[in-house]
Amino acid sequence: MATPLFSLRLTPAALAAALLCGAAHAAPDDAVPDDPQASPQQMQTVVVQGEADPRSYTAPASKGSARLDLSLRETPQSVSVITRAQLDDFKLDSVNDMLGMTTGVGVERVENDRTYYTARGFDITNFQYDGIGIPFSSGLVTGDLDTVTFERVDVVRGANGLMSATGNPSATVNFIRKRPTADLRASASATYGTWGKYRAEGDLSGALNEAGTVTGRIVGAYQDGDSYIDRYSQKRKVFYGVVEAKLDPATTFTLGHSNQEVDTKGGMWGALPLYYTDLTPTDLPTGYSTSTDWARNHVEDQRTFAELVHKFDNGWHAQATLARNVVKSDGKLFYTYGTPDRETGLGLYSYPSKYASDNKQTLFDASATGRFTLGGRQHDLTFGGSWSRSTLDDVSLYGQGIGTALPALDQWNGSYPEPTFDAATDGSAYVDKRKSVFIAARWSLADALHLITGVTHTKADSNGQAYGISSFKSATKTTPYAGVTYDLTPALTTYASYTEIFSPQSETDIDGQTLAPMEGKTTEAGIKGEWFGGKLNASAAVYKTKQLGTAEQAGMNGIKAYYRGVDAESKGIELDLSGEVARGLQASGGFTVMNLEDEQGNAAKTYMPRRTAHVAATYTLPMLPQLKIGANANWQDDIYRNEADGAVIRQASYATVGLMARYDISKQVSLAVNAYNVTDKKYLTSLYWSQAYYAAPRNASVTLNWKY
Repeated sequence: MATPLFSLRLTPAALAAALLCGAAHAAPDDAVPDDPQASPQQMQTVVVQGEADPRSYTAPASKGSARLDLSLRETPQSVSVITRAQLDDFKLDSVNDMLGMTTGVGVERVENDRTYYTARGFDITNFQYDGIGIPFSSGLVTGDLDTVTFERVDVVRGANGLMSATGNPSATVNFIRKRPTADLRASASATYGTWGKYRAEGDLSGALNEAGTVTGRIVGAYQDGDSYIDRYSQKRKVFYGVVEAKLDPATTFTLGHSNQEVDTKGGMWGALPLYYTDLTPTDLPTGYSTSTDWARNHVEDQRTFAELVHKFDNGWHAQATLARNVVKSDGKLFYTYGTPDRETGLGLYSYPSKYASDNKQTLFDASATGRFTLGGRQHDLTFGGSWSRSTLDDVSLYGQGIGTALPALDQWNGSYPEPTFDAATDGSAYVDKRKSVFIAARWSLADALHLITGVTHTKADSNGQAYGISSFKSATKTTPYAGVTYDLTPALTTYASYTEIFSPQSETDIDGQTLAPMEGKTTEAGIKGEWFGGKLNASAAVYKTKQLGTAEQAGMNGIKAYYRGVDAESKGIELDLSGEVARGLQASGGFTVMNLEDEQGNAAKTYMPRRTAHVAATYTLPMLPQLKIGANANWQDDIYRNEADGAVIRQASYATVGLMARYDISKQVSLAVNAYNVTDKKYLTSLYWSQAYYAAPRNASVTLNWKY
């Protein structure tokens, strides 16, 4: 597949046109209401030196792949960037909405309040804040994470051994937090939308002393409103504060804290039944819900970090970061199971429970980066280490009345008496520890030829119990990284890279031996372009990603399950574009083709689309510069899953379209209108589980913006 890609004549216009024309997702099969891994997970970003154009849909540099501050063209891996401008233009206020507009990323909305993310056929478990974080044990993310605190987000696809030595060979998502500015800046906005949704945001930044050596920034958001889903509503509160102090001309100390609280009512735990006992689709109304009127969930996510950066006279700089993250949740849940009868609508049963979790992380990371001379040429070097300790304590209190038959589907209105939650109790408590050291160098072999080499050595240990099952894991491994770039012209660079990742496992085989760690490997090659002084970036890549030895249940020894390691492989093509295509025209687009097979060569995970495309573009009218108009579109091909009883659940291919317009009333005030799913397409949000729900129908919002 590589030959056709490298034979393309990649001019800026040709590559942009190719990408834009392309626009024309291991949970169990049955959703488990009280999964021990279902606690809210850590979403951990990458700091980029310098300030990008605030209107741009691309970024000048990223540390997301090799811990070196490289341009996107110099980075020998696929990287997508979602900037603040794109988040604001299309009102991508949640991480779900944002990643749904990212090349190669699948957003599996399995429930109202829980989501998986996938890339290249595997769950994304590596989320970082400013480059600091550890993989969470499950791909499930609880709560609707807000984007108001981020300046931009980088997504590095494939294994990423230098940034995240453990996890899946899918992608690493780096959330880059907003930082203080020396000059005074302020902004505020108010939004009102369909279903009575309203939102307010504020952002204030500037110097805190006369000398300007201490700066600060405060960001906040409040959102409330109902939903198209029966009985469902959500309230979200976000606060972020950060202070940056110049201790001396070469040393900067930064202290920051964020807090997000999400309260939902009437959320489904699990989702809708998708077929009847005669195996025909249920095709329920778009807003149908199996939840009760007393179901609720509360998630609080607190993150505190301290960062010290020192720049030496010789150009080297050192950085140390200490972070403390606490994520808590508690909720009253109502899960339904069973298969309804087409004639009567009966066949669903109740499973009420109460769930609470407390997840704490402490992380420390230190590194040094600089240049050295060897063989008459300048080379880049970075090295450092990290340590983390994470604990999870959760408890499930099961309600009386489990197994009670529910009314027929057409008679269900959420009226179910809230039970006492004292039928049974279960839970988990475990500790995870990780230590890593790394070193990487970018060798300047010639003016046009650069080689990046590096290794990360990691020791990962976990101990404890999860719902009666030991969660003991222990593994030590050294993961390599190698990448080469060659500049074909001042605007075009070809590249190739190889990187690994691993993940310890606690499952045991038929002999009672703990399975070896899962290993992930990614080989990638491609070509990247950068034009107009870095204002436009584009890439085309071919890749092969393998996940080896992943635990899969193979049978039972009495009442105890045993497992075996299975392999899967994905191959594919990815095209990505971001930036200013023409004067006043900002665009972001991507097209992916994936082939995913198990070790027998059969199609695997058929609930993930094999082809996806997205495009987002805005245009500032030259004859009326106060007006910006734009559109975005997502498309994926058909997906399906085979059920054990012979049913086949399908979601046909579909496309969604959104529109936006913003008019600057003055230099300080603007009015924006956003419309979503304008064709009113009805589709399921995911087939990751055997249950699912429908995406939002056509809706819109109006936003009044002010800035200083």
